[in-house]
Amino acid sequence: MDNERSLNGKKRRYNLREFFYDLNGALTALLMIVNTIFFASPLILIAILFKFIPSTYTKKIVNAILNFLVTVWISVNSLILTLTANIKWHVSGLENLSMEKNYLVISNHQTWSDILVLQKLLNRKVPMLRFFIKQSLIWVPVLGIAWWALDYPFMKRHSKAEIAKKPHLAGKDIEATRKACEKYKTIPVSVMNFVEGTRFTEKKRIEKQSRYENLLNPRPGGTGLVLTSMGDYLSDILNVTIKYENNRRSFWGFLSGRVKEITVVVETIPVTDELKGDFYNDKEYRERFIKWLNALWQEKDLLLERI
Repeated sequence: MDNERSLNGKKRRYNLREFFYDLNGALTALLMIVNTIFFASPLILIAILFKFIPSTYTKKIVNAILNFLVTVWISVNSLILTLTANIKWHVSGLENLSMEKNYLVISNHQTWSDILVLQKLLNRKVPMLRFFIKQSLIWVPVLGIAWWALDYPFMKRHSKAEIAKKPHLAGKDIEATRKACEKYKTIPVSVMNFVEGTRFTEKKRIEKQSRYENLLNPRPGGTGLVLTSMGDYLSDILNVTIKYENNRRSFWGFLSGRVKEITVVVETIPVTDELKGDFYNDKEYRERFIKWLNALWQEKDLLLERI
């Protein structure tokens, strides 16, 4: 009888702890939603007007206003995380970054939390991050139209079967990326690309026959096109590696405070002449770039094992 009572007591304590985690997660999510609506509303209105302003000088002023709004938005989100999630951060490689430089930021991708992690750590250290986003996410309430207004490139993945039936679809992502990069040449920017193209899971790793233990195979197209279109405008590549405590990758675990430690390593790689070229028209450059990217991913995989 005493043992049964003891076991029930443990169960009640466990459930109560989980309840408070979930309550904390709900509070964190609510505060972030309110913060997003508060800043996204004026941001969307200004950004839409920005699209129809012909004056280059005026566009620079409007872009500065947008950068300010996004910076404060991210800062408040980061403050909310600090107050509600007791995360111990292990971060290296943020030295010598500059708001005056243009960057290509590449990272492994495990969860929606990755975006908040990158924004928190790189906010006010590099120009505003602009992500490659799946076309379907344009329907996310508030955020979808904000991303569109801020000229985030939307990418629509097509299967080989779809492309075989409609060959013109193969160039849609390329054109979307090219147009975005042309706009980015006139403003300070950090172009963010999750090179794996989707979030990592063990199931996907097996299905896609990844050659890595902790990563999916890198997709070189987006990164190659950014370097092709903006190579002369980029100062460095920021190679980011994110590792969550005990591989806890759930977004809810992150918001609720169940994730206690996050390690982030940032490697700065100068954009040398060897990394510049024409990815889609120069076969020799494309093969060299793919080899370089695969080697970089191999190093990242080993780093994830060591952390």
